[in-house]
Amino acid sequence: MAAARPPLAFQTFAGICVLLFILSAMTSSPRLGTRLASRVRGESIRQTMCTRTARTNPTPRRRAGVRSGGDSVLSAVSGGSREGLTVGGTGEGVLATSLRSHSCGELSVSDVGRKVKLQGWASSVRDKGGITFILLRDRYGVTQATVSDSVSDEVRDRAKQARPECVVEIEGTVSKRDKSAINPNMDTGEIEIMVSDVRVISRTRSLPFPINEAAKDKTEAKEETRLRYRYLDLRKPNMQRAIQLRHKASMAARKYLDQQQFLEIETPYLCRATPEGARDYLVPSRVHPGEWFALPQSPQMYKQALMVSGMDRYFQIVRCFRDEDLRADRQPEFTQIDIEMASVSSEDVIKLGEGLVRQMWEETLGYQVGTIPRITYDEAMEKYGVDNPDLRFGMELQDLSDSECTKSSTFAPIVNAPLVKAFVVPGGSDTTRKTIDKYTEFVKSYGLSGLLFGKITENGVTGPLAKVPSATADGSPGDISGLLKELRASVGDLVLMASGEEEAVNAGLGRLRAHVAKDRDMIPEDSYAFVWVTDFPLLEYDQDLERYVAVHHPFTSPLPADKTLVLDKETAPLDLMKVRSAAYDLVCNGFEIGGGSVRIHERPLQERMFSLLGVEEEEAADKFGFLLDALAHGPPPHAGMAFGFDRIAMILSGASSIRDVIAFPKTATASDLMSGAPSKVEGAQLAELSVRNTV
Repeated sequence: MAAARPPLAFQTFAGICVLLFILSAMTSSPRLGTRLASRVRGESIRQTMCTRTARTNPTPRRRAGVRSGGDSVLSAVSGGSREGLTVGGTGEGVLATSLRSHSCGELSVSDVGRKVKLQGWASSVRDKGGITFILLRDRYGVTQATVSDSVSDEVRDRAKQARPECVVEIEGTVSKRDKSAINPNMDTGEIEIMVSDVRVISRTRSLPFPINEAAKDKTEAKEETRLRYRYLDLRKPNMQRAIQLRHKASMAARKYLDQQQFLEIETPYLCRATPEGARDYLVPSRVHPGEWFALPQSPQMYKQALMVSGMDRYFQIVRCFRDEDLRADRQPEFTQIDIEMASVSSEDVIKLGEGLVRQMWEETLGYQVGTIPRITYDEAMEKYGVDNPDLRFGMELQDLSDSECTKSSTFAPIVNAPLVKAFVVPGGSDTTRKTIDKYTEFVKSYGLSGLLFGKITENGVTGPLAKVPSATADGSPGDISGLLKELRASVGDLVLMASGEEEAVNAGLGRLRAHVAKDRDMIPEDSYAFVWVTDFPLLEYDQDLERYVAVHHPFTSPLPADKTLVLDKETAPLDLMKVRSAAYDLVCNGFEIGGGSVRIHERPLQERMFSLLGVEEEEAADKFGFLLDALAHGPPPHAGMAFGFDRIAMILSGASSIRDVIAFPKTATASDLMSGAPSKVEGAQLAELSVRNTV
């Protein structure tokens, strides 16, 4: 039987008594009164809710906990501001736990006199005349803890046991530093903690490399050592800044795309192996012996299927996998911001891409990205030799193939050369012969036989460049002034020229251009040069495979003006090579940070594309059947792009390698030195998968 409820008059009388008590408490102690009033209001609300619930649902249910003020808490953390980091009146920081009251980066002069409890790594420990100074560090900052001679001998002894990178807990009172002791290089440099108690929570072995940025030993550890002890490497403040910046960029991307009505939708990791250019990572199926999954190189076909399904705005920050040779800006597993949109043109995607980039740069660096220029693929190759040009400096390549000087030249490297190009290094005549020899070896790796150079001096031109003009009838050197005028070269400059096949000349000089700029410190710091590259070729011919291959991927649509050339089976091979794709790449500082295209949404055009790529009808049905079927069920026009998120994080943080912005990256040989992956597995596991090792 339910308990009898007290009479209404009694409830009213009790309520009046409680209110009188609160008013009395507020008079004597406003803070106590406020807390009591809040508690009574809260109890009253809960009681009302419980009463209502009991009337409609006799079975009580536990409510999920809701923390008040959550928005202000998240705002304070994400904004990186110290303002508002303390929770109303309690004296505890937003990061307070049962083991600490504040982080090591949030205390300031407004906290002077407050008793606090901190935990962190001892960044440094100094003992001066019986006073021990411990710099306590966590990912939020550094705070100085001072153990004076006024504390007990036991506390002083425990403080002296602390060593760098031990985890230390301190209790004490926030104190304002003397004016002469203020450290302007620390966010908490105006205060210190006068310690009342200290404990060493955990100790450390000898470190393989210093973690403290202010350590006397400035020797940089080898990358192999850093990756083997990655959990220590990630403690370094510069690494923590890079990872935090990466997080901030990802949150900015999600925020922007959510505002644009995109849905974040996950696609499978275990999918079908398809030819996308690089080698797949394969996963054997235990349930289906002899059959294999592939890890996705990109979610390309799934996101196109989503467009057919009506999910007209999709995005995903997704891991992708490619088994390819590695370099500074590549990893076998990488992250991309994957985007697809329906009922759009390339202009719509480019506009969205620019908005996304502006949001990430603004929210991470406070940098305003201006108007982003556009150049075609042909312009990029003509002026820069590469399709991902760095526009932070000049030194554009100049085509001299039709120059009177080169056309009439009898100099062997120039005669009958399919392409002759050069660029001018302003003030480069001080370059040593040793450096020029290094430049020559550099371009040889791109297929060039050598490098023609010339230093412009008051007395003329020195170096092989002087031999380019044909000699006069009496054997005197030819007139090079016309060539120098074409190049707009002047005294004190260095000219670097190459001749040969188009691919080798463009690649060699294009990469050398960037190499020289870096070598001579010509690139301004903290600058970002964006450019869109458009109108890529749709196809290129692979001599080894003896067939066409897609420049981007087989689902890229040709430009509308060139579509008939693709559909016409009588189109000559040379004309097919001229077909332009509706593809676009976004380049920043010489790195391709994003790329995409308008997709093929007509099944006949997609089938024709497969045919040109040497994919037979049966093979196409086997490997791409579900996409071809989807394209036969009312697909809308759609387009998209993917941003290389690791590269973006690398550029934003100023790192030289994407390995410095990935928490646990692979080495150049695709191995994880910390965990020991890849590794051998037991024979029993292989047997379950119907697989055996042959090595």
